[in-house]
Amino acid sequence: MILARLLSRVITSGRLRVIDARGRVRSFGDPNAEPIVIRLHDHAVQRKLLLSPALAFGEAYMDGRLTIEEGDLRGLIDLYTRNDPDCITHPLGRAANWLSVALRRLQQYNPVHRAQANVAHHYDLSGALYDLFLDADRQYSCAYFQDPNDSLETAQANKKRHIASKLRLAPGQRVLDIGCGWGGLGLYLADIADAEVTGITLSSEQLETANRRSREAGLDKRARFFRRDYRDETGRYDRIVSVGMFEHVGVGHFSEYFDKVRELLAEDGVFLLHSIGRMGPPGNTNAWLRKYIFPGGYSPALSETLAAVEKAGLWVTDIEILRLHYAETLRHWHDRFLANRDKVRALYDERFCRMWEFYLVGCEYAFRNWDQMVFQIQITRKPDAVPLTRDYMVDWERAQSGLSAAAQ
Repeated sequence: MILARLLSRVITSGRLRVIDARGRVRSFGDPNAEPIVIRLHDHAVQRKLLLSPALAFGEAYMDGRLTIEEGDLRGLIDLYTRNDPDCITHPLGRAANWLSVALRRLQQYNPVHRAQANVAHHYDLSGALYDLFLDADRQYSCAYFQDPNDSLETAQANKKRHIASKLRLAPGQRVLDIGCGWGGLGLYLADIADAEVTGITLSSEQLETANRRSREAGLDKRARFFRRDYRDETGRYDRIVSVGMFEHVGVGHFSEYFDKVRELLAEDGVFLLHSIGRMGPPGNTNAWLRKYIFPGGYSPALSETLAAVEKAGLWVTDIEILRLHYAETLRHWHDRFLANRDKVRALYDERFCRMWEFYLVGCEYAFRNWDQMVFQIQITRKPDAVPLTRDYMVDWERAQSGLSAAAQ
């Protein structure tokens, strides 16, 4: 089969053994490596893998038309990402991929109504699902592992503290959290700095949880959450933070986004942007991820992000790249998901379980073996809005770490 001939050229790291729809067995790669063995259950899967591997691989696994006979999903995706899947694509598939890149602005066109639908697709799933694999604070973004042995809870607490250190908070400041999730970061900022926090989200499920948590914590006078698009926000804020939301903006809306940030940010204010990104040039979202997990989503390159910041007339005062922190976060999420798999299946079904396993493991290895990373960019309107060295971040974070340790 044509697919076998192409696989023989592309699988150079690790070993893959394929049982095709006729029961024939072929091996590819290093004969001394421990094999990952997969079975393709019908001829249609073989054709689709040839034409569009990025989409067909995930679909076949979800539908049980590709099964793993030896090894596991983590090993299979590690092998897939260590090699070059684009090389196995038929010329027609490569043409389709080129067209997808050319049309990325259309794919990421996110006016308010479409942005709401895209958010609902993922974030309005049952809250019980997220409780089964996230930490207790429901931090659904990259954790910060100060020590490789940090638990997920510790690493997520580290993340909130690390972000707060870059905001240079003071009591009574007005803080806007764009894409506030279930409210964890906003509640932390309101509590730790006595700040007045406004959180906005497009998810009804997240909004309900965030406001309930605020009431239960006795912070509802200082931390309020609303279902609102960032483009509809008004007023002025001393501090603005956005964690894990910029990936949903869309490249065609970058200038609109940063223009709005400039409008909302006080003259001496500070904005902290935390986003998944890519270490290479601008690209496109994986076809399977775009279709099933994050419609309208995109991990931006720093180059196109900074170009939009510059166009808005804003200062970049600090940049930090978090490389493998998200891979470790996803590993923890996947382990917890597997431990609660029967409960997830009871909420949804087997296909949903396989889809989310593929999502969590696929994203983990995109950070380990491909070009995905996380960036944190501190942005101001004035060059002197923050001190000229980073010492204040380190000093504040260490002081807060000491307070946290003393409270335990």
